[in-house]
Amino acid sequence: MPRQELARFLRERRAGLRPRDVGLPDGVPRRTPGLRREELAELAHMSVDYYVRLEQARGPRPSARILDGLAEALRLSPAERDHLFRLAGSAAPPGTGPVRSVRPHVARMLERLPETAAIVTDAAYGLVAWNPLAQAVFGGDLGRGTTNLARRRFLGEGRMYDSSSAEEFGPIVVARLRRAADRYPHDPGLAAQLARLRAGSAEFRELWEDRPVHAPGHRTKTVDHPAVGRLHLNCDVLLVPEDDQEVVLITADPGTPSARALRHLTHVAH
Repeated sequence: MPRQELARFLRERRAGLRPRDVGLPDGVPRRTPGLRREELAELAHMSVDYYVRLEQARGPRPSARILDGLAEALRLSPAERDHLFRLAGSAAPPGTGPVRSVRPHVARMLERLPETAAIVTDAAYGLVAWNPLAQAVFGGDLGRGTTNLARRRFLGEGRMYDSSSAEEFGPIVVARLRRAADRYPHDPGLAAQLARLRAGSAEFRELWEDRPVHAPGHRTKTVDHPAVGRLHLNCDVLLVPEDDQEVVLITADPGTPSARALRHLTHVAH
């Protein structure tokens, strides 16, 4: 464990926090910038002595509980939290549950993709973002009634235009939900969703027992669109690892009727 680097990181992050950032009064004069050690220790639910020893590069390796307390008290980003764990010689465990909101820069990226439909799903296959072309391509109630693709696939919740990928999508969904269950065992929302899927779908129960394994990558599908006919589409996945989310980019091969149809839908969507 590089204690000096961990100590420096803690000191720098503590100095960068203002009292009002953590709900403390801002008007009390301070000899040095940032929070006091005792304030940070209280926020992190640890003794002042133990925290002082960490900042002085002394003491034992901090536990995951201590590190999580420090990450929360210091208002660390997911990347900074991972860095804190690495400095302490530990692998950062996942958060308590799937991240169910999309980062602004990811949302903005969806708006800058010409003739590409795009959706973002969380670790439980909740639909957290999409662009206008995705709405035009898949139709139905995408983003309204169709808010979770796993429940749509196995329980029939929500409506989208018919596609060829329903059968192969089932094992993909179950593989990802199994990973989510391992990563977020205490998330009540995920537990409730899995219970609904088990209760409502024999197919889901069978696939769950089969323990399918799938890595995100390239797939193709066809969509029967009522306005432009059959679309032959490519689906490619980009990962947002810090939030355990997937960005699915839907395109057509250049020069094909499907590409021309996407171009038409792009103009209609905007």
